[in-house]
Amino acid sequence: MTNLLHRLAPLAFTLARMLAQAAGIVVIVFLLARLIPGDAVDVKGLEGDLTAAQQVELRHQLGLDRPVVEQLAGWSWRLLNGDFGASIRFGRPVSAMLATALPTTLLFTALSFSFALLLALGVAVSAVTTGHRGLRGLVDVLNVWSIALPTFCVGVVGILVFSIWLGWLPVLGSMVLPVIIIGIDSAGLIVKPLHEELREAATSAHVRTARAKGLAPSRIALRHLLPTAVPVMLALSGLVLTSLVAGTLTMEVLFGLPGVGSLLLNAIHGRDYPVIQAAILVIAIALVIINAATDLLHRLIDPRMTS
Repeated sequence: MTNLLHRLAPLAFTLARMLAQAAGIVVIVFLLARLIPGDAVDVKGLEGDLTAAQQVELRHQLGLDRPVVEQLAGWSWRLLNGDFGASIRFGRPVSAMLATALPTTLLFTALSFSFALLLALGVAVSAVTTGHRGLRGLVDVLNVWSIALPTFCVGVVGILVFSIWLGWLPVLGSMVLPVIIIGIDSAGLIVKPLHEELREAATSAHVRTARAKGLAPSRIALRHLLPTAVPVMLALSGLVLTSLVAGTLTMEVLFGLPGVGSLLLNAIHGRDYPVIQAAILVIAIALVIINAATDLLHRLIDPRMTS
């Protein structure tokens, strides 16, 4: 029990620091959103829905004419009571809008992450067990891909090639192409350090003994190499999931997926402050949970983390 508490104490400190960072991000976004010229009432006025007098009245009803500090205090109090507020533009509860958008984002993230792990693990293990030059080259290709090619640009090219020229996929609404693009990009972050770790493990005494006994490469990989890769995979998974949060948001916008990214962009265009703040808060909390979960698992699996 004491040993477990010793392991979890640094995690508790890290979690508290992450929560403070998340709160800081939300406050900064709250303030920056109000530095953008115009608000939701101005947007409605430009659309011709309101007269000047109606704009003044609506701005007063929504509290947008109050000092920013007072607006922040009021929003924070409502948030502590579980109230995200209502959309200024559409009048819908923000929680309902998030509940509609989150399943798409979660599915997109899960598919991309799974594809990235399978691709990186398959390429790295195959390159080590077979020693094939082409597979070792593929490790470098994936790594360079993730560094040199922005996913948004690859997405635009993918739409031109596979949707417009070849007509294989719809331009909007399909997850196939964005999952592949994000998956390849994320696999590039994992595959290089994973390959190096597995290659070092392959030179260990127990692996050489297994080869001398005539064990098949697949059994060597499953019984001797993959357990070695678990701590590395956990450490890299946190990095990958963090980058996936940003990557999925941009891909949702580009491919017209009705997720949190599209919801956030539309809210920014419409100066819909409650939706912007709630979406950023959800993203910040997601990052905290991802980092805390991977850190916890890493500390529980690898005792060296606490030394």
